[in-house]
Amino acid sequence: MSMTRYACMQALAPRLKDELVILSLGGSVDEWYNAAPHMRPASLFQQQLGCVTPQAFGLAAGLPHRRVISLDTDGGLLFNLGILATLGNEQPANLFIVVWDNECYQSIGGPPTHTAAGRVDLAAIARGAGLEQAHTARTLDEFDAHCAAGLAADVPYLVVAKVATGLQPGIKRKHSDGREDKYIFVRHVEATEGITIMGPSEHN
Repeated sequence: MSMTRYACMQALAPRLKDELVILSLGGSVDEWYNAAPHMRPASLFQQQLGCVTPQAFGLAAGLPHRRVISLDTDGGLLFNLGILATLGNEQPANLFIVVWDNECYQSIGGPPTHTAAGRVDLAAIARGAGLEQAHTARTLDEFDAHCAAGLAADVPYLVVAKVATGLQPGIKRKHSDGREDKYIFVRHVEATEGITIMGPSEHN
C-alpha cells in the first residue's frame, strides 16, 4: 500500500469548511493537526478506540443540519463493530466516515489487526449492516472521489482508506492536551450554533 494517510488528509482538508470532525488516538492526531489547520477548533482530537464513530453519530443526531466527519481507524472500528448496525438502522444523512486502514495497531508498536490477513473487509461488513454507501479506496484519486461523494451524500457514507503504515515525517506535534481540546471544540460548536452546551460554573 503506497497511499499515505497524510496525503489523504491533504486531499480531504480543502473540501471542509464548517463541518465537525472526530478523530481517533495515535499518529492521525498530529497529521490532521498539520494537514487541516483551519479545522483545528472544529476537530475533537484523541478519542478512545471504539468511541470515534459512535461520538460522531451522536453529534450527527444532535445537529442534523451539520455535516459530521468521523476519522476512525481499522483497530478502532473493529473494537466496536456494533456501531455499524446502529448506523444501518438510523441512517444519519449527515455522517461521513473515513476509516484509516493500515492493517495494524501502529500506536502500540504495530501488531496486525484482523484486516491484515486479507479476509476481513470492513466496507463489506458495513454494507451488510445496512450502510449501502460503504466503499474501499486504494488510490488517492479513489479516495478523493469518495470524499466528494461522501460530503454531498444524503445517506451515511463510509470509505475505508487502505493506507501505508508509518507517520508523516517532519510535522509539528499538537501541543494541547485532551482537556483543552474538549473545551476548544465545545466553544466552537457553541459559537457556530448559537447555543450553550457548557454554561458558567455555579457558586454556592
